[in-house]
Amino acid sequence: MNFIVSSTAMFGHLQAISRVINSKNSLPILDCFLIKLTDGTLSMTASDNDTVLSTSIETDQYEGEGCFAVSSKTLLDALKEIPEQPLTFDINLDNLEITVYYQNGKYSLVGQDADEYPQTPVLGDNATQVTINSTVLLNGVNRCTFATGDDELRPVMNGVYFDITAADITLVATDGQKLVRNKTSLAHGDANTSFILPKKPATLLKNLLPREDGDVRIEFNDRNASFTLEDYQMTCRLIEGRYPNYNSVIPQRNPNCATIDRLTLLGALKRVAVFSSQSVSLVKLSLSMNALKISAQDIDFSTAAEETVTCLYDGAQMSIGFKSSFLIDILNNISSQNVIMELADPSRAGVIVPEEQNENEDLLMLLMPMMLND
Repeated sequence: MNFIVSSTAMFGHLQAISRVINSKNSLPILDCFLIKLTDGTLSMTASDNDTVLSTSIETDQYEGEGCFAVSSKTLLDALKEIPEQPLTFDINLDNLEITVYYQNGKYSLVGQDADEYPQTPVLGDNATQVTINSTVLLNGVNRCTFATGDDELRPVMNGVYFDITAADITLVATDGQKLVRNKTSLAHGDANTSFILPKKPATLLKNLLPREDGDVRIEFNDRNASFTLEDYQMTCRLIEGRYPNYNSVIPQRNPNCATIDRLTLLGALKRVAVFSSQSVSLVKLSLSMNALKISAQDIDFSTAAEETVTCLYDGAQMSIGFKSSFLIDILNNISSQNVIMELADPSRAGVIVPEEQNENEDLLMLLMPMMLND
């Protein structure tokens, strides 16, 4: 079996799917790419046994067909050093000897038996199917992934929750301290259904979707989900369990609202947070008429800082504490010029939303407060 393929095209596709491979695998075969040639289509697959990511390239010059597995690190390191040019792969399927010819030389390596590679789960005819624009999906996944948890005792919170109705699709993520709810009416299902996408495949989607245009087809059942893009397909195992009622933790009545320039607030937080206690990263926000004072202190090292920024605020004078790193994460994941901070009292969660939102989208972020010392 042999085929000719562009060096940069193959390297780009392999590099994209290589992110699914773990640094340490229980099965040695999972350190490899699975490469298959069928009717001029070169399919390449990577897997960690829970998530399978595949892509394909068309080749006009080929002979025979078959499949083999090859070390991902060896192949990537070799292709990385080759400038754009045609590569000729010559594979002896009997002994799995692989020879790669390029302009001024060749590589020789040995593959592994493709039969040892794990099979991609088949979802079946009963799988639910939803179509969503790639940009809409990218926005939702981008905004939610940072808020997922890492708690082994509460695995359902370690992923992005897809809440699908006949009217819209809502993506939700929470770790118990912060919550993101991103609703879009630009996509919907045929009925009410849902699934929880683990953090790793959600992160893989974040890296793949910027390369894509058009729609993404999502198919899922009780155990697995498949995301079909123009050039890539990802199949992953879902998190099983019941997601908490996220709407119940969002305060509905928040009489104190401040409108603040996002970048101004973000810069002030980053400067003041340097002087907060490293163990808790507490910053204090004190709101009064059209002013927000941000302060922090570290009693152990006798350091403190405060900064005042202007805002639009005419609510009750109040102070509330937040973990600075969480608040910075939230502001980094909002793209509008101004944000609205909605507060009820220092003991209830603060709601942060963009001042201007697309009419088809509804983005809300929530952050639990911290107890103030004074």
